[in-house]
Amino acid sequence: MAEGDGKEKMKWTTTIIISASLKSSEVATALENRSHKIRYSDSVEDGSVIFSLSGVAFLLVDAQECFMSAEEVFLAKIEKFINIHQNSFLVLSAALHGPEEWKLMFRIQQRFLGSNLRILPVHNAANAVNLMCTIAKITSKPYIDSICYRMITTKAYIIEQSPVWTTLHKIKLSSGAFNPS
Repeated sequence: MAEGDGKEKMKWTTTIIISASLKSSEVATALENRSHKIRYSDSVEDGSVIFSLSGVAFLLVDAQECFMSAEEVFLAKIEKFINIHQNSFLVLSAALHGPEEWKLMFRIQQRFLGSNLRILPVHNAANAVNLMCTIAKITSKPYIDSICYRMITTKAYIIEQSPVWTTLHKIKLSSGAFNPS
């Protein structure tokens, strides 16, 4: 962050591999407009957006397309995707997330319970791009290092300032019976 009278946001850009099937999509256009380096690929799963430096991959799926296709087809596509990408997100797009969309998400969650898949419900391309960029940014260096440092510092401060820990120290229970870390 630049310091001055007000805080200015540093521009974050990265290289993104996008499925060639998304070349003319709103998502690709929005990512290009954010000055990211875009590489289109025919060799990734249709609907994929991969932030290679962050190690996160997103599979964009329209809920209506899921309803119109056989469940086994889109479940197989998701399975193939999560087998390739360790840190994977399913971006499920619907203008309105009504009962049918929530049932769909529940079925997907049940099917992939215990896997590395996380589901992100979104309403539009702008919403999807904001979520993807936020997740990719906070999982990339140096942001992840900064977040980890702040969490460790905050934890230490909370423990140091906690009346519970003060009381435990006074009654000498914290010297071995409890470990605050």
